[in-house]
Amino acid sequence: MSVESLHQDLEKSRPLRDDEKFLLTALLASRADFTVLSRQISTCSVYDMSDGGMGSVKFLTVDERLLGDTLVEAECEDADGVPVFIAINADTRGELYEIDLWKADFSPLKQYPKPELVRIRND
Repeated sequence: MSVESLHQDLEKSRPLRDDEKFLLTALLASRADFTVLSRQISTCSVYDMSDGGMGSVKFLTVDERLLGDTLVEAECEDADGVPVFIAINADTRGELYEIDLWKADFSPLKQYPKPELVRIRND
């Protein structure tokens, strides 16, 4: 990661919002590594991804990282009835990498997913 790229990411970074924390906690709670992941949730910084307003965020780090495994996949419906797909991804070290949200019609998210309305996919 270049110094310029890191600087840009730092300028755009913010703590997780409460709704993002609630969703992450609900989706990751059943994982064996939840204790480690929950520490990351409480201390991390993120930045909004350029996704057309669908709500995806990437976790900030100073190290170069690569996308690793998908920790959990889920789905729900947005306030307008359009399906929303959610993937919580880790990097190759097993640390939180991104919350990837996308609507089936690629329109902006109307309401952030509420944990009680989200269905975890067990493919």
